[in-house]
Amino acid sequence: MSVSPARSETPTTTTATPRTLAPENWTPESWTAKPIVQDVTYADRPHLDRVLGKLRRLPPLVTPAEVDRLRSQLREAAEGKRFLLQGGDCAEIFDYCSADPIENKLRVLLQMSLVLTWGARTPVVRVARMAGQYAKPRSKPTEVVDGVEIPSFRGDNVNGFDAADRTPDPERLLGAYFHSAATLNYVRTLLSSGFADLHHPSTWDLGHVKKHEVRQDYQAIVNRLTDALDYMRTVGADDPTAATLATVDMFVSHEGLLLEYEATLTRPVNVTNPAAHPLVAASAAAGSGAVEGGIAHYNLGAHFVWIGDRTRQLDGAHLEYFRGIRNPVGIKVGPSMAADELVRVLDFVDPFREPGKVTLISRYGSENVAKYLPAHIAAVQRSGHVVVWCSDPMHGNTETAPSGHKTRRFDRIIGELSESLRIHKHAGSRLGGVHLELTGDKVTECVGGSMDLQPHELAVNYQTHCDPRLNYQQALDVSFLVAKYYERERSSIVTL
Repeated sequence: MSVSPARSETPTTTTATPRTLAPENWTPESWTAKPIVQDVTYADRPHLDRVLGKLRRLPPLVTPAEVDRLRSQLREAAEGKRFLLQGGDCAEIFDYCSADPIENKLRVLLQMSLVLTWGARTPVVRVARMAGQYAKPRSKPTEVVDGVEIPSFRGDNVNGFDAADRTPDPERLLGAYFHSAATLNYVRTLLSSGFADLHHPSTWDLGHVKKHEVRQDYQAIVNRLTDALDYMRTVGADDPTAATLATVDMFVSHEGLLLEYEATLTRPVNVTNPAAHPLVAASAAAGSGAVEGGIAHYNLGAHFVWIGDRTRQLDGAHLEYFRGIRNPVGIKVGPSMAADELVRVLDFVDPFREPGKVTLISRYGSENVAKYLPAHIAAVQRSGHVVVWCSDPMHGNTETAPSGHKTRRFDRIIGELSESLRIHKHAGSRLGGVHLELTGDKVTECVGGSMDLQPHELAVNYQTHCDPRLNYQQALDVSFLVAKYYERERSSIVTL
């Protein structure tokens, strides 16, 4: 999001409808005629309807101009001119809407982006899994807790984690909206008040890095960053009035799982800017004088939403909803996705074939990436779609530690990421981003990394209510290793 007051290049929400800019046969309600998976059953439907009506009347959380700016940046990522960093909690809980968790998450994302920018010599698109990532898909509707079968925990916007609070409650949807609004408000306040200066590398502590040679490598990167910033200060390039140095864009995202909630924040917008829609651009290119605009629909509950591996059925409600919104969207791609199915999904969700409209978030597991990724890359190349390829090295590498904790091994996370980089380069493609479940807090949920966290240490500060996250130190490890890869690539040494 911009840290300055948002001024949309497209006018604000309006009821005028000169023409629709939606794909053929799409309406904001057409998804309701399709099968819905991961749906929530509420005992009191009238109560749910009242809540949804209230949500429809509440103001948007983001602006169309911000969504358009992200779409423009992701187009550049698809063209190899930017790198996408997407990260945050597996599933937020309402208690994370507090100053320290928000500041810590922003800090680690800002610091990671600075390292990646230096290493890749490429601007970074920052997208947080934040301010709305409250829903949690589940493989089964129930689970056994202390020998009793109860409804599964579906995320704070559906039910509570406590076993006595598992009945879906419509009021939690309002809670999700207001916690998202409060989080976004604080993020905007921080970024407009100079918080981005906290990512200056001279303030970083690398004391957690146990191996001397690794700490030396990291410190060398920090020293070079510091030298570069000192040089900019010396020549006056760090003028605090320069917007590129005084502010940053930080966009927010979540999985678009609960379609009834997403639909309430999907609003009609009168689009007249040719850069905002291909049909408006075609009208401008026709040279007939006045540009013919129209009504497009934006999900104004987030800048970016994605479809999970469990909800991407071609005949399903989620793909139907996603194909009509103007937001850039993500699609999780894993071993269960056939190459020809992937192309059909792209044809359906990206009918105008806009570069960067779709981010393919690949998640295979370190042992499977070489088996599936090459065919997926080849299929997309043949299709003509220009996408952002983004590696999620987290979800395919989850395991259970001897202590019973769900965890992930850092070496497998880096293994999948490095193999993805290698495969893309060999195929004449480009890995344009990384998607990580992380926190800025000092949790102990994933093993390994430069701090060499051991399995028996998981219980020290295991906090997640969902999947294990990289802590602050491990998240920085990823950025340092990717930066070193790109530095070596420029020197024709390409190991990670």
